[in-house]
Amino acid sequence: MFTTSPARSIARLVAPLRASLRSPRRASGMRARAALTALSVATLLTACAMPTHPDAKAPPPDPFNPAATQLLDDTSWVLTNWKQQDGSTRAVPAADSGSPLTLVLSTAGGQRRASGFSGCNRFTGGYALKEGKLSLGSLAGTRMACATPGGELEGPYLDALTHVDRSGVQMRPPQELQLILENGDVLTFARQGQ
Repeated sequence: MFTTSPARSIARLVAPLRASLRSPRRASGMRARAALTALSVATLLTACAMPTHPDAKAPPPDPFNPAATQLLDDTSWVLTNWKQQDGSTRAVPAADSGSPLTLVLSTAGGQRRASGFSGCNRFTGGYALKEGKLSLGSLAGTRMACATPGGELEGPYLDALTHVDRSGVQMRPPQELQLILENGDVLTFARQGQ
């Protein structure tokens, strides 16, 4: 009948009380005290056994689960790390630098459109979410010339966006998007505005 251990403890405490209440030899004062004691103990045991949500201790979901990628529509991302295939990292502009590299995925107007800032220019193009993978088509952009670190990174960044092999998204805080490129590089983005 009872499934939790506090409930079993309460049942064990109440059983003798029930038996004593059925006995005609016991005085009514003793029955009342025993009932009050059992009720107090039961209340304390129940209060001490606070339930926990079953997902509270669950590991984070697999970011490369194909279903997670479907959560990318209408999100904005800032590139925070670029780990190259050989293990070295490529310098990327910090999010607070005023010119971080961004990726915006929007469904406004009923079409999936990618846009963002690539270090010197703004870019735009279509994207698809298919079989758990984010893929971007050819990207068009403005054509300003920049002699800045962001300008030097612009070509490789735009090329990287069109050569995604796998994509993963972690929507639990801190929200993160990982793009694994065909050459083995890993681009990590943080969710903008979270």
